[in-house]
Amino acid sequence: MPIEFVTGDLFVNRVKAEAFAHGCNCAGSMGAGIAVGFKERYPAMFEEFKRRCKAKPPEFTLGDVFLWQEKGKPAVFNLGTQPRPNRGATYPIVEAALKALRESADEAGIKSIAMPRIAAGYGGLSWKKVRALIEAAFADWSGMLYVYEEFKEGE
Repeated sequence: MPIEFVTGDLFVNRVKAEAFAHGCNCAGSMGAGIAVGFKERYPAMFEEFKRRCKAKPPEFTLGDVFLWQEKGKPAVFNLGTQPRPNRGATYPIVEAALKALRESADEAGIKSIAMPRIAAGYGGLSWKKVRALIEAAFADWSGMLYVYEEFKEGE
C-alpha cells in the first residue's frame, strides 16, 4: 500500500516528501493548529489563500485543492475541508478533497506527499473514519503518502 503512517514533525520532513498537504477552512484563516506552521513558513501562500477565500465569488471552496509551489521548499496542497475555523468538516467534504488532492498531485507530477491527521483535530471528525477515507482514496496510488498520526517535536 502506498501509504505509511508515521510519527514525528511534518515540517522536519524526514520522509523527504516533495509536497505537504493539510486541511484548511474556506474563510481565509490559518490561526490554529498546524495551519499556523504553514502560515509562518509560507507567508506568500497564506496571502494567496486568503485572497482566494475572500474573492467574490470565492476561488477556494469546500472540497477544493489549492497547490502552492515555492522554489527551494516542498509544495503545499491546501485542502478545503471546513467552511469556517474550528468547525464544519464533514466526511463527504473530506472525501472530495482527498480525491482532488490525488488528481492534483498526478497533474503536477508529484509522487510523495506528507500530511497530518486532517479534519480530526479542529475539524472535529473521527480520526478512525478519516483514516479509512485516506486509505480508500490512495489505496492504489502510484506515489507515496505519509500520514503523520502523532506529533513528535524535532523528528
